[in-house]
Amino acid sequence: MKIPETKKQILDEIVNDLKKVDNLVAVVLGGSHCIGTANENSDLDIGIYYYEVSPFDIEQVKLIAGKYNVDDTMTVTGFYQWGAWVNGGAWLNTASGEVDILYRNIDQVRATIEKSVNGIWENDFEQQPPFGFSSVIYLAKTNYCYPLYDPYHVIKEMKEEVRHYPLKLKQTIIQQSLWAAEFALWQAEKFARKGDIHNTVGCFTRILKNITDALFALNELYSLGDKSAFLKIVQMPKCPDNFKEQVEAILSINSHTLTGNAGKLRNLFSQVTALAGGMYQPYFQL
Repeated sequence: MKIPETKKQILDEIVNDLKKVDNLVAVVLGGSHCIGTANENSDLDIGIYYYEVSPFDIEQVKLIAGKYNVDDTMTVTGFYQWGAWVNGGAWLNTASGEVDILYRNIDQVRATIEKSVNGIWENDFEQQPPFGFSSVIYLAKTNYCYPLYDPYHVIKEMKEEVRHYPLKLKQTIIQQSLWAAEFALWQAEKFARKGDIHNTVGCFTRILKNITDALFALNELYSLGDKSAFLKIVQMPKCPDNFKEQVEAILSINSHTLTGNAGKLRNLFSQVTALAGGMYQPYFQL
């Protein structure tokens, strides 16, 4: 990792303070600094781990955040105030830039990993824009994070559990995502013929989200979320040619191009199903 010295200094100071928080089990660095996409303006994403039966005291975290915050925009939430998956944290502006301190429930992360091994995943659409929070993100964050404080080897053990992409998870995501895309495409073509821009575009973005999930699974890569997904897809070995350009053409839409763009999307869907081969079979003929 390449972290500017000013950011590294404040990271070290915050982590040293967090180590003293009662019942805090581990601290990691996540986000763009761990996957090599950070720039000088990138924030620091710090994950702090706890067990559900003995959570840390949020007031202690709030005091640490306040120590480094330089304006009046700091936010510190309670557990699960932010949602069921992004289950809370502190967002602050420091002298060296933005810092996010994010809570991580070890029991929830481990349960999610165990379910994924058995091919179980879910997407919470209401958690965050634009397309929600996929449970696979927990596996991604575990896989890519850099441990800063892990005295009980909790992070080390979980990283070992996600080192290999689970086969059943791959099969499930490809099948479910491509079927969801095919079903939505069937609906999109109907909306397009009626000139219904709102519902056609809604289906288009939903289908592209499904295709994105399928491509990550097909390439056995964990997605960290919607923000960086397309940048990663175009680098994948199993990806339709000119994927970015095709997507941009599909989404460049007006009332006169609805049916034509639906045809372009069907063509892209066919390219992805060809890459999936026998791993995708429609549940029934539409």
